[in-house]
Amino acid sequence: MNQIGKTIAEELNIKESQVEATIKLIDEGNTIPFIARYRKEVTGGLSDETLRDLGERLTYLRNLEARKEEVIHSIDEQGKLTDEILKAVAISKTLAEVEDIYRPYKQKKKTRATVAKAKGLEPLAEIIIAQKETRQIKEIAKEYINIDKLEEADKQNKDKVVKTAEEAIQGALDIIAENISDNPEYRKAIKIMCYREALISTKAIDEEEKSNYEMYYDYQEPIKWIPSHRILAINRGEKENVLKVKIEKPEDKIIVHMERDILQGETQFTQMIKDTILDSYKRLIEPSIDREIRSDLTEKAEEKAIKVFGQNAKQLLLGAPIKGKTVMGFDPAYRTGCKIAVIDETGKVLDTTTIYPTAPQNDVEKSKKELLHLIEKDKIDMIAIGNGTASRESEMFVADVIKEAKREVHYVIVSEAGASVYSASKLATEEYPDINVSIRGAISIARRLQDPLAELVKIDPKAIGVGQYQHDVNQKNLAESLGGVVEGAVNKVGVDVNTATPSLLSYVAGINNTIAKNIVKYRDENGKLKNRKQLLKVPKLGKVAFEQCAGFLRIFGGDNPLEITAVHPESYEATEKLLTSLGFNVSDLQDKQKLDELRQKLKTIEVSKMAKELEIGEMTLSDIIAELSKPGRDPREDMPKPILRSDVLKLEDLKEGMILTGTVRNVIDFGAFVDIGVKHDGLVHISEMSDKYIKNPSEVVAVGDIVKVKVIKIDEERQKVGLSMKC
Repeated sequence: MNQIGKTIAEELNIKESQVEATIKLIDEGNTIPFIARYRKEVTGGLSDETLRDLGERLTYLRNLEARKEEVIHSIDEQGKLTDEILKAVAISKTLAEVEDIYRPYKQKKKTRATVAKAKGLEPLAEIIIAQKETRQIKEIAKEYINIDKLEEADKQNKDKVVKTAEEAIQGALDIIAENISDNPEYRKAIKIMCYREALISTKAIDEEEKSNYEMYYDYQEPIKWIPSHRILAINRGEKENVLKVKIEKPEDKIIVHMERDILQGETQFTQMIKDTILDSYKRLIEPSIDREIRSDLTEKAEEKAIKVFGQNAKQLLLGAPIKGKTVMGFDPAYRTGCKIAVIDETGKVLDTTTIYPTAPQNDVEKSKKELLHLIEKDKIDMIAIGNGTASRESEMFVADVIKEAKREVHYVIVSEAGASVYSASKLATEEYPDINVSIRGAISIARRLQDPLAELVKIDPKAIGVGQYQHDVNQKNLAESLGGVVEGAVNKVGVDVNTATPSLLSYVAGINNTIAKNIVKYRDENGKLKNRKQLLKVPKLGKVAFEQCAGFLRIFGGDNPLEITAVHPESYEATEKLLTSLGFNVSDLQDKQKLDELRQKLKTIEVSKMAKELEIGEMTLSDIIAELSKPGRDPREDMPKPILRSDVLKLEDLKEGMILTGTVRNVIDFGAFVDIGVKHDGLVHISEMSDKYIKNPSEVVAVGDIVKVKVIKIDEERQKVGLSMKC
């Protein structure tokens, strides 16, 4: 364990003591959100991102140690374990290195070398590789001809028969070739050379074919520089049978390296060993090295893509909610009509309908009349328009309609990614059993504007649609990573236990799907929960789960005003003592005047001194002070608000040099896509993000950010807009 802790500490650039303490907490069954929020003194204040990285590395390194033990045990059982092997396994840092060491001792399928060994040609192979014998090799090889010595039954078995000296020599060389290919030192050296000097090259299978991969039709790039998005693009092009991919390796250097190590001066064996080294490389080493390099590049690219997807998803989940507004959800379409759903400020469905303002029906007048009627009847404040098919045509229609409305109405373009997946899901059927599947998408779009987090947790995170190549990466790794991102976002915001759906509750630390459903059932049967302690009456929610979840659940209008904050029940006593020492009590949190006075007093606290008096950690006290200063405040209020629009912009309206305000919809390796109100999002390339050098777009922008951009390129034919943030 000490070595694992040391390795993780070095990799994450944190103290060993922090790692050891965190590992202990993880092994005790504590969740990452709980550790990050309520065990800061123990971990030294490690963030949830660092804790998740730590958890992933802990799993990997423990698996690595387990595999090392299996390999040592297997080699030992074969009676071939040496101190050198033990040392090599011990210093291995990756599973690939361990497998390279184990390769010579693995049970092999039938190969040319295993056939030669069955013929008894290993001693001849040892003579050749030793390169010391002065007798002619053909004479020595004749001693291995066994056709006359075998029984008749054995002669029928080709695996045992050696008919000629040439056959004996070839069999011995096959054994040498396999031994060379199994040598972990050669493989390690070859990989190092490849990662330093190899190129990845791509060619078109059909140069005349038009495709999205034309930049790769005759392309080369050093593998040490190639960015992750290009790896994934090349992989997809190869999978779609558009590209041929090859790793161009420094073959001459590789061969010279092995020859230098194997050859012992000029002997009768020199040329045959040179030929065997080349055969070993071409036939056995190169194909597997190619696979390993491609696999390694893909793994790293996927890791990066998953990280980008996670960052984008987190920003989308933490988007600012629009509270206290009646919203119309507008799900655009052509032939099947635009689906409309109106929901009040609590999320309750008031009205649903379908209108046909787009092609082929183009029933604009009737659709306009229906929309104006609903705006007036339901007192609609905002219209949330999905950004899918027919979005811009619908936007033009809505922009015209609201000019004639008697009340002020704005519209917002909302990402509808995953809405159709949700509409047909079991969860949507349970929520809206009497509402048509097609209308459920409009409800989801409206609710996404009101509370992005509560609505998006109902959808498989992969379907949120912010990232690149999310369908190409390892789906298990993606699901695990995004699950952690959603969990982190939910626990950062906190959850109203009396209104939350099971979907939302299931992401709270310590609560699984069963407990989430039990909470809702308990709530339905017993009415609203009045305090956090009541959670202990929920079936399956025991003391351990309570400790993990209590601080993340909010109870508004309950018995204890502290329960609208993230203050954990374990800190109630210390919090009450703190308030008393300042001349206040818990009920003062509900009095605006008293709360203003309390905020001023809290600013004067000497944290180190007060922490000692209360016998709690300084970090815990700082968190309590922060919570008391803003009880019940939603942290998402600090996030950028959606851009409210009342008129539409067309591509033809754009001019180069025009300055616009837009919303960042997606951040990828090479830039960011920004919604500026025209049909397609504009691209800000990484080179146009800042006057300073930036390594990654996420250093500058995040999904949901409101940014000022300058139009620098308009391609009307391809409907593409180039933007710059250098304005």
